[in-house]
Amino acid sequence: MKHQHVVVQSPVFPAKQLLLLFHTAGDNPVSMAEIGRWFAPVFPDAMVVCLAGPLASGPAPGRAWFAPRGELNEPDEQALQEKIDAVMPGVVNEVKYWQRESGVDAGATALIGFSQGATIALEAIKASPGLASRVISFSGRFALLPEHASTQTTIHLIHGEYDDVVEVRTAQQGYVALLHAGGDVTLDIVDDLGHAIDERGMKFALDHLRYTIPRRYFDDALSVSPGKDDVIGLR
Repeated sequence: MKHQHVVVQSPVFPAKQLLLLFHTAGDNPVSMAEIGRWFAPVFPDAMVVCLAGPLASGPAPGRAWFAPRGELNEPDEQALQEKIDAVMPGVVNEVKYWQRESGVDAGATALIGFSQGATIALEAIKASPGLASRVISFSGRFALLPEHASTQTTIHLIHGEYDDVVEVRTAQQGYVALLHAGGDVTLDIVDDLGHAIDERGMKFALDHLRYTIPRRYFDDALSVSPGKDDVIGLR
């Protein structure tokens, strides 16, 4: 995978956090940078980068992470999984490339995606556990529900109540599956919202990154404070 990207923010000093954004099918990292600009001022010490899918999709400069035919309402979930598995090694390598470039490890990396990009972020954690400490999924879904999960990654699912592209039930199913598998997950359903990101959904995302304490800290010891390099801030 070529390193096509848009850097939204690069701190003057060494980055303490890395936020990687994944666009949906037919979109591109330039457009996704508008979402990235919501995160940059809240995390001034973070490198914020929007990545480009490896495939051309729709009018230029549209890109996709996997063949968008059938998109995310693919009736054959195994076929959807196979499409994603085919490109996943490149996605994981891209995340690791930016971790090396930024000097930020997985413990302070967040993957943030919308729609197909959110699915890629979720599936990256499924394929490579511990690749990042946080995932923000806007209107995404797993292809096949995870059977295993850990508290290394805290996953935040944010979904529109009336999403007619990726039905909200897929987020609910993912939430239950992650809980049953022993994962760390939250779910926020945005009232009266379709397949989109609005200010309410963005507030959920920012608040989770700043204030939600990962469950692994409680699992380690209730008396231990969160690591200073994680994507979290307590006030």
